[in-house]
Parts: sequence; structure tokens; C-alpha cells
Amino acid sequence: MKRKVITALMLSSLFSLLAGGVAHAYPGMQQTTKPMESTVDLINVLPKTFPIDPVTFNDVDGKTIDFSQFKGKIIMVNMWATWCPPCVRELPAIERLATKFKAEDFVLLPISIDAEGKQQVQPFLSSLGMPNFNSYYDQPQSLGDVFPLDTIPATFILDQQGQLIAFVRSYVDWDDAKAISLIQGFIDKGIKKPN
Repeated sequence: MKRKVITALMLSSLFSLLAGGVAHAYPGMQQTTKPMESTVDLINVLPKTFPIDPVTFNDVDGKTIDFSQFKGKIIMVNMWATWCPPCVRELPAIERLATKFKAEDFVLLPISIDAEGKQQVQPFLSSLGMPNFNSYYDQPQSLGDVFPLDTIPATFILDQQGQLIAFVRSYVDWDDAKAISLIQGFIDKGIKKPN
């Protein structure tokens, strides 16, 4: 009995140490206990912008691109993979979300981290009835240099200057009206008002 109590105390202490020593990649990544009414409530809006270094990924034709090419727009980066059921579940909704905004204000960048890249993803998307879904590719997971990729789906939202303003590392129902309002708020905040 004494041995079980000591073991339980040691495990409890170890858990406390591990939980307390978790590093946070971005300001605002600390866990909160706010009540959740929808999955959109999981999105962490940062208290201030966080600079993101330019890291390259590829489009469907293999052309190398980075986020700087989309400056002036709100950029929604959705990291996903074919082997991730919640990622796949999000795809139709994020595709619909992109249609809610003007192309000059918003860009959706769904980026697959599948090891086989286009050869694996394109047939998979066709099998889902989404052959025209515009995925990008990061086979070597280079974006792991700026975004934690240990949990997907993961969505990172950048402002018009390419700085991180919000993120979520979980499934989100992007059809939710709260998601549309959130993105529109980011767009409106970045629009320059005439003097």
C-alpha cells in the first residue's frame, strides 16, 4: 500500500512538472478556460502580432512560393494531411469559407504535409469529389520552422503584413457564422481608412 502511494505521488509530481514546463511558441498560446459555444471559440487571437519568417512551400505545379506573395490580404494557412480525419472533415468548409470574401482581401492556403505530395493528394481530393480544391504542398514540413506541426489540423491566420494574428490547433467548423465574422473583422481592421 505504501509503495502505491509513493508511486502515485511521484507520478503526480512528474505530471505537474511536465504540465508546468510546457513551452509556448507564440504569445497567447497558454491554455485558457474560457467557455466554448462553438469550435470557433478555440481560435486564439493573439494580443499582438507575431512576426513570421518567410518559409517556402509549393503550389500544385511545384512552383516555390512564400507568404510574402500574399501581403495586403488576410492569409489563412490550414495545415492538413490525407491521413488526418479531422483535417479532411474541414476541407469542404474551408473551401466554402474562402468564397465568402473578396479575393483582394483574403486568401486561403490549405497546405498538405503528406510525404508523397501531389501524387498522393490530387487523387485523394478527386475521390472526395473535390478535384478542383487548390491545395499547396510542404512535403519536407519546412513550415515546421515557423508553425508547430505536431497537431493537425492547424490553422494560422496572418494579417495583411504577413504577421501571425490568430491560430487554432484543432478542428474548426468553418461554416459557423462566427468564423465569417472573425475573418471579416481581421479584414476590416487592416483596411486603411481615408483621411
